[in-house]
Amino acid sequence: MAVTSLIVNKLEYQVIKLLGKGKGGYSYLVTDGTMQYVLKQIHHEPCDYYTFGNKLEAELRDYETLRRIGIPMPRLLAVDSGQERILKEYIAGKTIFELICTDQMENTWLEQVQDMCRLLYPAGLNIDYFPTNFIPQNGILYYIDYECNAYMTEWDFEHWGIKYWSKTPEFLLQVTYPS
Repeated sequence: MAVTSLIVNKLEYQVIKLLGKGKGGYSYLVTDGTMQYVLKQIHHEPCDYYTFGNKLEAELRDYETLRRIGIPMPRLLAVDSGQERILKEYIAGKTIFELICTDQMENTWLEQVQDMCRLLYPAGLNIDYFPTNFIPQNGILYYIDYECNAYMTEWDFEHWGIKYWSKTPEFLLQVTYPS
């Protein structure tokens, strides 16, 4: 059964569509009738390659860490701890993944993710550099996830992320084309 509405702190939001499912939750595009938002519902489904503690606490901690060091992200608007939901600003637009698929990638976005790395690495951090996590809007590249992890060379942008920021063999393995 499709989800049609979700509640955050006693306020109801109508679901427009499912935006995606990640390691930690489902993200929905929702509206209160006036504006659009992203509502993330934390899930507890197993993930073969990642170990979690408290997902909601980690999400909030990571948001604050990345905000403090200056990573452009959607603002966190509300938290409903009891339902394990967060409401955040909606950054409209195509993801870097979609832009690569349609040959609309611009060098400025690559430069902006590298600028993010200049903030992250001295802080001992990596983010999830997969291109579905980035949306350019009005000249600014936004990291739309809140996840960050301790810096490890094999997962930094130059050793892992860059493999997915153009039509490399690694990128093309991730693309599903309609039949």
